[in-house]
Amino acid sequence: MSVEARAGSLIRRVRLPNDRRTPAAARALVRSVLEEAGLDALLNEALLLTTELSTNAVVHAGTELDIEVTADQSGLTVTVTDFAPGPVEQLAVGPKNDSVDIGEVAERGRGLLLVDHFASRWGTVHEGEGKGVWFRLERRAGHVSAMPAETVAEDDTPSVGALTALLQMSPARNTEGALADFATELLSQLARLTGAAGGVVRLDRGDGNGRQVLARFGRAPRDNAATIRVPLTAQRPYAGELELDASPLGYAPPLATIVAERLSLHLENDRLRDADVRRQTWLTFLAEASELLAQSLDVNLTMALIPQLVVPRLGQWCAVHTTDAWGRLQLAAATHADEAALPQLHATLAEDGSDAILARLEEASRLGTQIMLGTPSEGIAVPLVARGQRLGTLAVGRHVKHRHDADEVAVLEDVARRAALAIDNARIHDERHKVARTLQASLLPPALPHVDGVGFAAEYVPTGSEVGGDFYDVVPSGENSWVVVVGDVSGKGVQAATVTGLVRDVIRILVDDGKPMTEILDRVNRTLVQRGGGRYCTLAMASVVRRPNGSLDVCLHLAGHDRAVLVRADGASSFVGEGGTALGLLETITSPDVAVTLRPADSLIFYTDGVTERRRGRELYGTERLRAAAEPLAGYPADVMAARLRSTAINFSVEEPRDDIAILVLRNDA
Repeated sequence: MSVEARAGSLIRRVRLPNDRRTPAAARALVRSVLEEAGLDALLNEALLLTTELSTNAVVHAGTELDIEVTADQSGLTVTVTDFAPGPVEQLAVGPKNDSVDIGEVAERGRGLLLVDHFASRWGTVHEGEGKGVWFRLERRAGHVSAMPAETVAEDDTPSVGALTALLQMSPARNTEGALADFATELLSQLARLTGAAGGVVRLDRGDGNGRQVLARFGRAPRDNAATIRVPLTAQRPYAGELELDASPLGYAPPLATIVAERLSLHLENDRLRDADVRRQTWLTFLAEASELLAQSLDVNLTMALIPQLVVPRLGQWCAVHTTDAWGRLQLAAATHADEAALPQLHATLAEDGSDAILARLEEASRLGTQIMLGTPSEGIAVPLVARGQRLGTLAVGRHVKHRHDADEVAVLEDVARRAALAIDNARIHDERHKVARTLQASLLPPALPHVDGVGFAAEYVPTGSEVGGDFYDVVPSGENSWVVVVGDVSGKGVQAATVTGLVRDVIRILVDDGKPMTEILDRVNRTLVQRGGGRYCTLAMASVVRRPNGSLDVCLHLAGHDRAVLVRADGASSFVGEGGTALGLLETITSPDVAVTLRPADSLIFYTDGVTERRRGRELYGTERLRAAAEPLAGYPADVMAARLRSTAINFSVEEPRDDIAILVLRNDA
């Protein structure tokens, strides 16, 4: 704000934003100048006209405002300048002309009616890019400002105080109820000032409910020539009208126009508040939808979840169509707010359903843009596009009494983008899962040998979408002899799978060549050091030989692997094996061998650390729990023992396994 004083004059200038609080700020500026200049007698007229000009500028100009206030011993001059293009309304410029007919004034420029009536002089200014209106209030001897009045003056001209009180009214709170109370009070004051028998304010918020009565005073205006109708200048989707049962002559029409403008200003505040609340609600909805969609990596579950998110908030029904390998749309999921209408919806949207609707859906998918659906299933179709690939369409039917507005269409498009990305992510995850399972299956034997008198059984539980490094194998090494292998390569992923396949193939080749166990371990270690890419492998390997008396001689080697669990026929159990060096870490290794004899009904259990390191909070499953779970299984076949041990390990915790689980059981079935 700039302050200037010259030759007994006090001048203040300030630039105010285009804001609903601008009229109040302009009044405060004028009040401070009047008090400082000792012109309190002009207070009511000055505040009234300042309110009129600043409010008109806020409502119609849409730009910043310059307010200049000049006070001297003889009076006050106020200039309100905006920067919007277009002309300023012209009335009588210069000295006050009392001969101007009020009806003519009302027709020529209602917005400046009060300025013309109360100002000593007034006019317009055009300076650079700005244009505005100024008024002059002269100080007269014995001048006393009119005080607020509840009635109209004797000449049917509202008093300055009553008009000032009317135009300075505002809602007590920024809520819907406060707005209705404010409109009712504003309407009642207007009716008293104009002598109207009644009035009503109707407002359509664009929510599908049509025009509703916002405020009413006295009797409802009749539909005749004596009814004054002034449209409210609120922005879309708001629309409304003020009706006043009063004579269309005199001050009633321009005052009704002024009151409608003031009410429109507050309606715009209400619209902005409502729009802000709606946007916050939609942002919360989108955030929640994204979180729910992100939690699902199953394709079918994701597509079934999408319609449940949309209905009933964004539509009466919703359907997801996806494209097949030939680009044809197929109904993947659908839901309806009325469950009884769901079968008919499925019939309409299926491949053999309504040709017109399917054609519109195909158009939306092909063009990659939203398409309006016609009758009978009115609504909108939005394409599902992720990473430049067309995945299908999201179709949403509108509510019976409500059409989708611009905000809802934008939210639908946002939901479609997030849904398409979730579907694509689920498909990628599903594809990776299939690849991992296929690759993992290639690293495991398709079946274990079936041998009379010797039981081999294994259980494998993969985790996640990445292939793990756990593996097992049983390789025949001659008549009545086999090599049993259970191993774990460090890490996960393609590189771990490559190393796993390398170890498995090297072992099979060396066993087929009849190499002894120690040489096999040395060769595998040397191979990993040279070609393992820094990965290592723990291994439990045992040679099994069946004797004529029915017993099984086992020579067990452990290369950094957990000890095996020996379960005797009577249920006694123990850990067997001596720790050796893991393969792939050092140039030379040590691997002590331990001999074990399995008599009939004895079992030897091999496993990986996915079993013993299964977690329940901070608690590990551990080797002792495994041994305790194996003891009651003495006497059971090998496949039953392996299945029970896997189930016990899985049920130890509700969490998904963090590491692959491999269990192999060797049993003497003689």
